Amino acid sequence: MTELVVRRLLIDLETPVPRRWAGGDAFRSALFNALSMSFPVGEQFFIDSLRAGMTQLPEDQRERYAAEVQGFIGQEATHRRIHSLFNGHLQTLGYPNTWGARITRRTPLFDQVDARHVVAVTAATEHFTAILAEWMLGHPEALDGAEPRLRTMWMWHSSEESEHRSTAFDIYQALGGNHAWRVKWFRRVTMLFLTDVLRQTARNLWHDGDLFRFSTWRSAASHLFGKHGLVRCAYKPWRAYFKADFHPRQQDDALSRDWLRDNAAQFSEVGR
Repeated sequence: MTELVVRRLLIDLETPVPRRWAGGDAFRSALFNALSMSFPVGEQFFIDSLRAGMTQLPEDQRERYAAEVQGFIGQEATHRRIHSLFNGHLQTLGYPNTWGARITRRTPLFDQVDARHVVAVTAATEHFTAILAEWMLGHPEALDGAEPRLRTMWMWHSSEESEHRSTAFDIYQALGGNHAWRVKWFRRVTMLFLTDVLRQTARNLWHDGDLFRFSTWRSAASHLFGKHGLVRCAYKPWRAYFKADFHPRQQDDALSRDWLRDNAAQFSEVGR
């Protein structure tokens, strides 16, 4: 079990956000904006899925995981609130959020299925967010030149995603979820996640008139496929999920712990 701390981020999200807040880089700004657009409804789905999963656990298992799941819910609810505020600025800038709308349309499809499938989807998506988090924590240059308050927001979110990366996975295992279905859902989540993030990023760039600029594609090539690019760095941890003996805790979380320790002044603890 993992002790999860609920933290209140101490940054100003009332001041408007610049259009290219990530160091003036159109691609990086569009990519991070796309990810943020998925978070409010996505985080709510994760919360609801673990609540549903907990109701199907035997009483002794519910007691075992109660504190960790409560911490998970607290962290995800805080992420949802913070990114809703950030997304409000994106809406003011005129960006259409089609990713969040697609998640909202898909969610009712899970209303009549066993909670194990819903938790499996959450576990799969949480592995994706943990991979992204580790890449950002390990390559903070991805946020070079970003507004300090927004850089803090993304590094804080990444640290907490890494911190709670095993919670949904453990609940799935406790529910008796098997390896075959875990892998099936991971393949489906991979397809949807990659399709959705690319569509929303492209839409954001189109909105700004940057989609067909050479500088945009150069930045995309560097940050996705360069020596320290996201795709190149993410492949091995992505593949690891297919192993029968995989567990999220096999991946080190030192970067998360270090950032939270070194940046304690950026947040206040509101619960454990």
